[in-house]
Amino acid sequence: MQAALDITAKYCQKEMEAYGSCVASHPTTWQQECYELKLKVAQCTSTQPVIQKIRQSCSKEFMQFEHCLRENPTTPVSCSPHAVRFLGCAETVDLSGVATNPEPS
Repeated sequence: MQAALDITAKYCQKEMEAYGSCVASHPTTWQQECYELKLKVAQCTSTQPVIQKIRQSCSKEFMQFEHCLRENPTTPVSCSPHAVRFLGCAETVDLSGVATNPEPS
């Protein structure tokens, strides 16, 4: 998981920072206010092999987490158990053979 976070930070830092700032600035309306920025993060990370592998391997956990966020837009902290399950799954993904240092596009 640390490798995925490092890749996201390295290749999608601008997008992640903009999205994080938007969410922090709009605690009750971030789902609507930050939607375009969320798409930019998703677009950026979708090209990274490590992140693709984690998404594929942990899609069920990630979908449950996203569903919880949609159902609880004003209290995202209530989705912490879902986030923990997703991150736990991500930690178990076998990343051997996955390129962990792709060239930025």
